[in-house]
Amino acid sequence: MTWIYLICAGLLEVVWATTMKLSQGFTDLKYTSITLIAMLASVGLLALAIKALPLGIAYPVWTGIGAVGSIIVGVTLFGDHLSPLTWSFVALLLIGLIGIKVTSSH
Repeated sequence: MTWIYLICAGLLEVVWATTMKLSQGFTDLKYTSITLIAMLASVGLLALAIKALPLGIAYPVWTGIGAVGSIIVGVTLFGDHLSPLTWSFVALLLIGLIGIKVTSSH
């Protein structure tokens, strides 16, 4: 269950990053509200995960899910352009996240 909390926390990080952009600098109340709720939920789920997982495992996975997810949202939703070399580093980040999970004893 701990890893489910952590994955959900990372996905909520993608949500709040996306809705923060959509809030236009916190001027759109709807997206600002979603951003704040997703932030609180994300940190809350991270806190639950850290109760059982070491900080050195949970925090990098949380931020890594947020980073990779935000990159994917940026490309698909906002038309961000990434070079092939940048995509290589995104793949390395994803491999690192999988490696952390696979080699973790938790």
